[in-house]
Amino acid sequence: MKIDRRSKILEIISRKEIETQEELAKELRGEGFHVTQATVSRDIKNLQLIKVLSATGRYKYVANKEESKDAISKLVTLLSHTIISVENIDKIVVVRTITAAASTAAEAIDQLDLAEIAGTIAGDNTIFMLVRSNEMAVEIVKKISELVGR
Repeated sequence: MKIDRRSKILEIISRKEIETQEELAKELRGEGFHVTQATVSRDIKNLQLIKVLSATGRYKYVANKEESKDAISKLVTLLSHTIISVENIDKIVVVRTITAAASTAAEAIDQLDLAEIAGTIAGDNTIFMLVRSNEMAVEIVKKISELVGR
């Protein structure tokens, strides 16, 4: 739930100018999340959001681009060290990992926030990803293979 909420926060701040924690909490509640201002405050800290002056003269929350680039780099490194193979079977992408790494790799894939992926399920050394279409599944295999250098 925390991952979903944080993904939703990033989505909200990318499409709206959110100036306060209370505005963000209100938006999240409108999306069906039951949150308090304290929860939003912790999420802002964990996501390392910063405030910048917008074109309208208001301050708004944005993702720290440098932190995001560094985080993505770390996720790609993690994936390149754990993924053995990637293939698609219709709308399902099957990712094989080294033993005991599937859960961590699935979390890293979830953090990449790829819109084509509806969800992931991880076992010990295998991840199943449900992708929104057969064509998107082919693209996801290509993206992940390129990311991990396979």
